[in-house]
Amino acid sequence: MAHGQLVTMRLKETLCIAIGLVAVMGAQHVSAQTSPTLRGEAIAERQCARCHAVGVSGDSPVGRAPPFRELSKRYPIENLAEALAEGIVTGHSGMPLFTFDPRDIDALLTYINGLHRSLGPGEGQRRD
Repeated sequence: MAHGQLVTMRLKETLCIAIGLVAVMGAQHVSAQTSPTLRGEAIAERQCARCHAVGVSGDSPVGRAPPFRELSKRYPIENLAEALAEGIVTGHSGMPLFTFDPRDIDALLTYINGLHRSLGPGEGQRRD
């Protein structure tokens, strides 16, 4: 086989491998975007993090905004779906009115429930 043909063949092989890797990485990215937990985390970061701590640790930037990991201490999480659909109303004017579509509500609650499950035993439990 001539040197030029060998180079061309190896270039084609390399190109096929590169295209395959890009396809696999793209599929993983699409999967990550459609995961309710990751989508919920993105929504929380975009819509809520300027006031609330939305991760498993840290303080909320606004002191009276409860961290998401502690929401289950104040509210049954499953009851938040209606409030998120209709618009959360609070006793202070500082919180903007948010309404979410059903897919976003599911994603956000999935994320919040995941935060609750990541806490140790007894943490994050609702206390009446």
